[in-house]
Amino acid sequence: MADVLDLTTLDRSLAQQVTPGRWEEMLSCIQCGTCSASCPAAHAMDVSPRRMWRMVNLGLVDEIMHSKTMWLCSLCYQCQVRCPRGIPLTETITRLKEMAMERGLVRSRASAAFYRSFAYVMRHYGRMREMEFMMRFILSSNPLGALGYIKLGPILFLRGKVKLELPTFGKGRLDRLFERVAELEGRK
Repeated sequence: MADVLDLTTLDRSLAQQVTPGRWEEMLSCIQCGTCSASCPAAHAMDVSPRRMWRMVNLGLVDEIMHSKTMWLCSLCYQCQVRCPRGIPLTETITRLKEMAMERGLVRSRASAAFYRSFAYVMRHYGRMREMEFMMRFILSSNPLGALGYIKLGPILFLRGKVKLELPTFGKGRLDRLFERVAELEGRK
């Protein structure tokens, strides 16, 4: 983060971008630290959640996008549930991740592959299909890593832990929902 902040160059619209319709709440953050104290992953983050919200309010996009904090968030909602101001922190983290992916600033190829695989399966089927999700994730993040699972597949199948499912073709069950959200967010 810059040593000296120049108030004339701050982009105060970042809060509007990451919390559409609720950005005033983001700007009302009192920096109490409840979010950081509630976060189970805060110890591993390079920027605490409290500091990240301040950075959002100040419009420090580059610093936020190059932080690993948002990628360590497990979306457990502890920060949001305990926030005395009711700020939509978890949704904000999700939007920051989307922004980073849109800008090609994902710190971890595996993180991007995980989110894309998860979103594809959920959108296409309307529920989680573990086998397809695992295959998409592993093949898109580390194709050679799939070789390590070859022996595990038959064992899980014989124990009834994995079921073979025929793929469902056609328009995804959640397409209308995803399209409506994109429309509401102004991305369509």
